[in-house]
Amino acid sequence: MSLTTLDRGSRTYVAGHRGLVGGAILRHLQRLGFTDLVTRTSSELDLRDPVAVEQFFAEQRPATVVVAAAKVGGILANSTYPADFLSDNLRIQVNVMDAAARHGATKLLFLGSSCIYPKFAAQPIREDSLLTGPLEPTNDAYAIAKIAGVLQVQALRRQYGLHYISAMPTNLYGPGDNFHPTGSHVLPGLIRRFDEAARSGAPSVTVWGTGTPRREFLHVDDLARACVHLLEHYDEPEPINIGVGEDLSIREIAELVAEVIGFEGVLEFDTTKPDGTPRKLLDVSRIKALGWEPQIGLREGLTDTYRWYREQLAAGAIRAA
Repeated sequence: MSLTTLDRGSRTYVAGHRGLVGGAILRHLQRLGFTDLVTRTSSELDLRDPVAVEQFFAEQRPATVVVAAAKVGGILANSTYPADFLSDNLRIQVNVMDAAARHGATKLLFLGSSCIYPKFAAQPIREDSLLTGPLEPTNDAYAIAKIAGVLQVQALRRQYGLHYISAMPTNLYGPGDNFHPTGSHVLPGLIRRFDEAARSGAPSVTVWGTGTPRREFLHVDDLARACVHLLEHYDEPEPINIGVGEDLSIREIAELVAEVIGFEGVLEFDTTKPDGTPRKLLDVSRIKALGWEPQIGLREGLTDTYRWYREQLAAGAIRAA
């Protein structure tokens, strides 16, 4: 199959469209003029149920599938419920990709995570560092599930000649993120805590860990653009990284969040809490060579995300502390 512009009229299924990633991809496809977009909420279609997934694909027969559905969470959730993260994600992936292959989906993009790479991988992390060392223990179950998804894409390509691909995004943020006080990732968690502290007049905010680990953050709208770009310009078995190629320490990120929100109190670090992987900077030379570049800077993206968070809070869509 030659790499060409996706047919805006062909049926496209976004699995996980209610989540941060899937929602951004759906919005981007709508902006691009895709006219036959198929979605299902988790209550309408439980992707862990192979019979239901098989019936859905038999009826809908999408030509293009984006697998953005996953059970996700931060360090606390991953380390507390590893069996759930492993089992749910494995079942979602196997059910969706196998059914897509059986029912004629010609293109598929599976989205993994940068946590698939070894804890002490050389920085920046190249795609070929996969499976070269031990994983970060706090999210190894989730990582193993995502690695299985990468290998499933490769197996489907080898066995059936399908043009399925996988991509590994760096840490993501943006409108639609999860701001739960205990189940969120680091950046939305910081936004919530600093906002609550600023509004209550709290003198300090405590951040987990030492503040020294470094993290790279990509706005989810940039990720959405990257996904369509890859579906149109990439057709290889190896996973491909999606990121910005720059990172900051957790301390620097927390200080930036405080500045955007207007919190002027003291920043404290709870060193009894885990740091997680010391650094996760992705090598993004391969995707940049395909002509894609991120467009949204971190300060701009944080301001946009904080505005969305406040709107949702005011509307009652997010529960206040």
